[in-house]
Amino acid sequence: MIENHVKGMTLPLIPSDAFFHDPRGVFVTLYRYPDLDLRGCIGIPEPVMKLGAALNDAAISATQDPRFPVLAAMELPFILIEVTVLTPPEPLKVNQPKEYLEKIMIGKHGLIIRKGRYAGLLLPQVPVEQEWDVKEYLASLCYKAGLPPDAWLDPETNLFIFAGQIFAETKPYGPVKEKSFT
Repeated sequence: MIENHVKGMTLPLIPSDAFFHDPRGVFVTLYRYPDLDLRGCIGIPEPVMKLGAALNDAAISATQDPRFPVLAAMELPFILIEVTVLTPPEPLKVNQPKEYLEKIMIGKHGLIIRKGRYAGLLLPQVPVEQEWDVKEYLASLCYKAGLPPDAWLDPETNLFIFAGQIFAETKPYGPVKEKSFT
């Protein structure tokens, strides 16, 4: 799909599997190979469309992530593709914000933070890859949302958790394996 888009070819048809026709959130992450530097990451966090359509949109958008130049065809042999299929986000309920530290599970929970007009999301694999503890994960999530690093302690800040099923190439154009961090 990414190769077809980058080369200006027709996109492949969405598989007929029921899995691709259920509404799901999804993120597509592109890495430079072999260093695994981020090259693009865009997604649709909420289950607002069928997975196949969401996957198409996220894949195309990841090639045009505004943080990077548009992905060029000559880069394709050096790109690893990772797809994270999300469960619907659920509010993380606590009596006091400090309880988040015990409830959030590194490698299992992706996080969304919302406060006023600010919002941010980090996938479940990010704190594992960055070797963060829960407090660092929350501070980084706040930073990504444009909030102070301790905004998660504000009772008016809302946190949501989700899980992700991760599928990743082992090398460019190589086999795809399911990844697990728990």
